Amino acid sequence: MEAKKLSREKEIYKVTIVGSVVNFLLLVFKFFAGIAGHSAAMLADAVHSLSDFVTDIIVIVFVRISNKPEDKDHDYGHGKYETLATAIIGILLLGVGVGIFWNGASSIYGVFHGKQLEAPGMLALVAALVSIVLKEILYQYTAIKGRKLNSQAVVANAWHHRSDALSSIGTTIGIGGAILLGDKWRVLDPIAAVVVSIFIIKVAIQLLIPCVDELLEKSLPDEVEKEIEQAVLSFPGVSQPHHLRTRRIGSQYAIELHIRMDGGISLNEAHHTATEIENKLREMFGKGTHVGIHVEPVKREKIE
Repeated sequence: MEAKKLSREKEIYKVTIVGSVVNFLLLVFKFFAGIAGHSAAMLADAVHSLSDFVTDIIVIVFVRISNKPEDKDHDYGHGKYETLATAIIGILLLGVGVGIFWNGASSIYGVFHGKQLEAPGMLALVAALVSIVLKEILYQYTAIKGRKLNSQAVVANAWHHRSDALSSIGTTIGIGGAILLGDKWRVLDPIAAVVVSIFIIKVAIQLLIPCVDELLEKSLPDEVEKEIEQAVLSFPGVSQPHHLRTRRIGSQYAIELHIRMDGGISLNEAHHTATEIENKLREMFGKGTHVGIHVEPVKREKIE
């Protein structure tokens, strides 16, 4: 089990490091293109890439912590550190989205009051196109790995890559429109940025809601709890599962419940059945699942 945790941690590091290297190269290229190409939109896009790079570092740090084994101060392990990392990424993403919206809206307001936007250069357009391609490839790679590894933080980071690609699409439309259509159409850049920012904010909220649910100890979905009860009742001699309590701890589940068994059977037999139930639940939901079962005796004639 420990070897599996180390393997998972290694894979998360690998996918995150790949993303951080790409992000670092992109943000350097974007800053250069924004300055040399006289494009405020590209500079904003570069800042977005910088936020991606920062979240990569957060994932690397928090995943190492979340994979630490149980200790005296953390009986259920450190899985929620990964949830905290996801929440931080979501908050950063929300901040970036709001920032893009504000800057875009301010530019639109300025244009309608006679402000002249600076003309972007072709280098900025090339940088935006390169960013779209690389960030979409990075999103697909990271999302697939995140789902395979069952890591919320990695999936959240994948969406941050996607948001950067969406931001670059808006930048491309604005820069391309300004270059091809003339000075009067430079307002396309901030308009596209505002539209893209709405999608970014939506993704951020979608990431934050499950994090808040977990940190507030929300139970697992009803269908999952029904699966647990059905699995428990599949064992002969076990009846009336009750006091079921469930929650997420990072990428793992925690399950506690009471069951009833014949009070006339031996302690060894009751313990064996409870252990088999625990093994079944871990087989269903992962070896890292925390399971606590309390056995209550009932009279033989009441068991059906």
